Amino acid sequence: MEYRIVAEMAGPEGSTLKEWHMVRLHADVAMCGPELDMAEKSLPSDAWGTERARPFWHTCGALFLREAP
Repeated sequence: MEYRIVAEMAGPEGSTLKEWHMVRLHADVAMCGPELDMAEKSLPSDAWGTERARPFWHTCGALFLREAP
């Protein structure tokens, strides 16, 4: 299965990064359940665990580690 990391934005007009979530490719919700704007900033799944993908939502990280090869 393939994945990507999608930003959850907050603040006025979604101007601030709240956290990153892991999303299964072609899905429209984060692995932990919330609907995200799939047009937001995204990163490749190999950015997980790096400074680029901080802050990362812990539940998505746990689910990703259980699924990823």
